[in-house]
Amino acid sequence: MPVLHTPTSTPTPVQRLCTALLAAALLLGVAGAATAAPVTAAASVTATPTAAAADEPGWTAEPAAGGAAPTRPYFYLAGPAGTVLEDRLALTNTSDQEHTVTLRGADAYNAADGALAVSPPTPAAAGRQSGAAPGAGSWISFGAAATVKIPPRTRAVVPFTVTLPPAALPGDHPAAVIAAADGHEAGVRVHLRVGGPTLAALTVEDVSVRGKGARAVVAYTLVNRGNVALAPELALRAEGLFGEVPGRTSRALPVELLPGQRVSLTEPWPGAPVLDEVALTLTVTAPGAAPATATASAWFVPWGIAGGVGAGLLGLGGVVLAALLLVRGRRARGGPPADEEPVPAGNRAPEHELTGASR
Repeated sequence: MPVLHTPTSTPTPVQRLCTALLAAALLLGVAGAATAAPVTAAASVTATPTAAAADEPGWTAEPAAGGAAPTRPYFYLAGPAGTVLEDRLALTNTSDQEHTVTLRGADAYNAADGALAVSPPTPAAAGRQSGAAPGAGSWISFGAAATVKIPPRTRAVVPFTVTLPPAALPGDHPAAVIAAADGHEAGVRVHLRVGGPTLAALTVEDVSVRGKGARAVVAYTLVNRGNVALAPELALRAEGLFGEVPGRTSRALPVELLPGQRVSLTEPWPGAPVLDEVALTLTVTAPGAAPATATASAWFVPWGIAGGVGAGLLGLGGVVLAALLLVRGRRARGGPPADEEPVPAGNRAPEHELTGASR
């Protein structure tokens, strides 16, 4: 009858070889994972050279104060369509030489990153399509005072008008007054509102995640679909496979979103996970507007560690295959297995000769 043998406690040469190769494969995988893992170190702070101060133009431009009224940071004008509004610009020559200042109105708009910008003197160069209606900058007129000579140490007050077209749409129409002289320009914002119904509305679009770890950022696009300027606030919520992930609480964005404008922004996300599948919910609010939300999903995989572990597992598979082939070849040569005890000659079963003749 067959005999079941229990392996002895002393390892055979094949077992010792398999154990050594297996340990080497595991050490290789761990070393690869440790090498690929990010190393956290104290961040070094590089001093940024202070930018050189811009050359003083020798003159300034600002809204003229009325009597004892405090200095205004910008112009604010409002009225119904078809009316003419008036205000005054103060130009001050602080130098010892005369300056000739040229004045004009300009459209204000959001640059792609949300910064406020103004149109150049030629509207076509501002990116407007041919045949498009002129903006609020064209409603501003200085008349004969479009060019002003200012003697040294002198302050001049220049009146201007804003003519609202009869067909002007209700809402905000951003503009600016631009003063230029001696290669320098100074702009003063004009907050202009045409009377009538107003609508605050915005949407958030094109949400995606860039980078990983502490350098991860959420990219998105904000669109002002109403007719008034907005001061948006943003909140970020994240839900992973293992529960809620730290997001960002609501905070005011450093951008004034003008009517009809579209801006592309990024939000730092230092709480991004290392390994997870995350569902993002971006919520943007603004006074008077309904909250706007957008969702996106993102995978976070530490590919460096995954590659190291994969290499270790691949090596382990090779070790096991080599050990199996070695044992199989040893058995094929006809010798008894190393862990099998030989059977004594006296205990062998009797051999019978088959000759076909009866005995």
